[in-house]
Amino acid sequence: MKQLLLLSLLFVIGKGLKAQYPQPRYQRGYHKPSSGIYVQPHMKTSINGTNRDNYSTRPNYNPYSGRSGSRAGDYTTGAYNYGSGQQIYTGSRGGQYYINSRGNRTYVPKR
Repeated sequence: MKQLLLLSLLFVIGKGLKAQYPQPRYQRGYHKPSSGIYVQPHMKTSINGTNRDNYSTRPNYNPYSGRSGSRAGDYTTGAYNYGSGQQIYTGSRGGQYYINSRGNRTYVPKR
């Protein structure tokens, strides 16, 4: 009985850790349609609706490239500096962006 209880407790703890630390995924290389630039294959965090746990977000660290994140996290004070002076739009799926000088959407952290 104690073993069953211990196993269930470990299972619940393991589930909680997996939710807190998303699994990385492999992104194949691709050409950006807007500029034609080739983006090298790389590892990135799983999609989960926030950028707070992404490798590129401050203060996170990317173990694959060895670089620290530099972008502001969603709903942080640093997010208000992105796109300053621009009208910020909210897309149908919640992403926030402004229209840059080339007429393209530039996504910003959520405010």
